Amino acid sequence: MKMFRYYDIKEKKALKYFLESSGTGGKNISEIAGTIIKVVRKEGDKGLFFYSRKFDNFAVNKNNIRVKEKEISAAFRNVPGNVIEALKTAKKNIESYHKKQFNRGFTFKTAYGRLALRALPVESAGVYIPGGKAAYPSSVLMNVIPAGIAGVPRVVICTPAVNGKIKPVILAAAKICGVNEIYKIGGAQAIAALAYGTKSVQPVVKITGPGNAYVAAAKQLIFGKAGIDSIAGPSEVLIVADQGNNPEYAAADMLAQAEHDEDARSILVTDSMIFAGKVLMFLSLQKSLLARKNIILKSLDNSFVVVVKSLKDAVEISNNIAPEHLELFAKEAVKDIKLYTNAGAVFIGENSPVAAGDYIAGTNHVLPTGGAAKYSSPLGVYDFMKFQSTVEITKNGLAGLRTKLKLLALAEGLDGHAHSAEIRNTDA
Repeated sequence: MKMFRYYDIKEKKALKYFLESSGTGGKNISEIAGTIIKVVRKEGDKGLFFYSRKFDNFAVNKNNIRVKEKEISAAFRNVPGNVIEALKTAKKNIESYHKKQFNRGFTFKTAYGRLALRALPVESAGVYIPGGKAAYPSSVLMNVIPAGIAGVPRVVICTPAVNGKIKPVILAAAKICGVNEIYKIGGAQAIAALAYGTKSVQPVVKITGPGNAYVAAAKQLIFGKAGIDSIAGPSEVLIVADQGNNPEYAAADMLAQAEHDEDARSILVTDSMIFAGKVLMFLSLQKSLLARKNIILKSLDNSFVVVVKSLKDAVEISNNIAPEHLELFAKEAVKDIKLYTNAGAVFIGENSPVAAGDYIAGTNHVLPTGGAAKYSSPLGVYDFMKFQSTVEITKNGLAGLRTKLKLLALAEGLDGHAHSAEIRNTDA
C-alpha cells in the first residue's frame, strides 16, 4: 500500500499524478461490449444464447431462460430462516428511508392560468444483479424497492446463471420484493437484451444495477435507447481519522471495501503518522483472517494512505477524489461535515461502518463512483420517475401575456411564435 505525505511538495504532486494515472484503460472492454450488443441486437435470442453459453457455461434456451415460479419458491425454502428475517428487516428499513424520497409533483394557480408538474413512474425497469464472483441479494433490495415505491408496473431482474444456477438467496430476495420476472442472463448480453429486446426478453425503458467493467461499458453504449442509473466503476472508501480513533476499526473498514474486487480502493487520510502505522499493522493482521484475501491483496495495491499536516487538508483531498463512501471518524472532520460536499454517502462516527449502509441501515448502496459524486447522487425513487410540466392558460390570461411573449419571440427572430400568440387575439 502506498503512502503520501501531503505536506511534502514532491509527494503531494506524486499523489496528484497517481490519481490522474490510475484510471483503467477501457477501450478494449468497450469494443468487446459493443460487439456483443450489435450481435444481440441483430440476432436476438440466438446472439443472447450464444454469449450466455460462452461466458456462463449455461446451455440457455427459450424454455429455461426465465426463472420459473417453482424455482423461486424452492430457493426461498432453501434459504435459512434467519437470513430471510434479515432480508425482511433490511427491506423494511430501506422502504422507510426511500418513501421519504417520493415526489408527488405540484400544481399552482397563477394570474394567467394553472401550472403543474406531474410525477409519473417509468413504464418498466430492468435491474442487473451481479452473480459471477459472489451473490448480492442486497443489490436486489436496493434496486427493486425504490422502483416499487415509484410505482413502476414492470420490474425485471437479470442475473448470470453460472453453470445454470442462480444463488438461492438472490431469488429469495426477489420473492420478498415481489419480483417474479427473472432471467438467467448476465454480462453485456443481458444489458443488450434489456435495452433492445429479444423474443424471450421484452425491452425496458430504464436499466439500473451494478456490474463488472463489461456491464458498465454496455450500459454506456445503450444509453439513449434506454435510461441508465450510472456508469459504475470500482468501489471505494475514504476514511478521515486521527490519533484518537480506533485503528482496528479503520483497518476493518478498509478491508471490507477491498474484498469487493481487485480494483476496489481504500483510502485513509490522517494527521498522524503513528495512527497510519497502526492501521497498516492491523491491515496485515486482519486480512489473513478473511476468506477473500487474494482479492484483498490485489485491491490494497490500488489503495493508499495520505498523511496530512492538518485535517483541514482532508476536505480538499476528499472533495477532489469525490469518493463513493466517506467515513468521518475524527471529531474535527465531523465538525466540518458541511465542507465535505463530494461523496456518494457519508458515514459519521466510528460506529457507522459502510457495511451498515451496504445492507441494512436503509440508505441506498448504489452510489456514484470514480469521482461522479461531484455531480451525481445515490440511486433513489427519483431514478424510476419522470416528470411532465403542464400549462393551462385562460383566454384572458393569454391576453395579459401576449405583448411580452411577442417581444421575446421577435427578439429571437421567431415571428412564427409571435404569430401563434397573436392569432388567438380575438380583437385582431
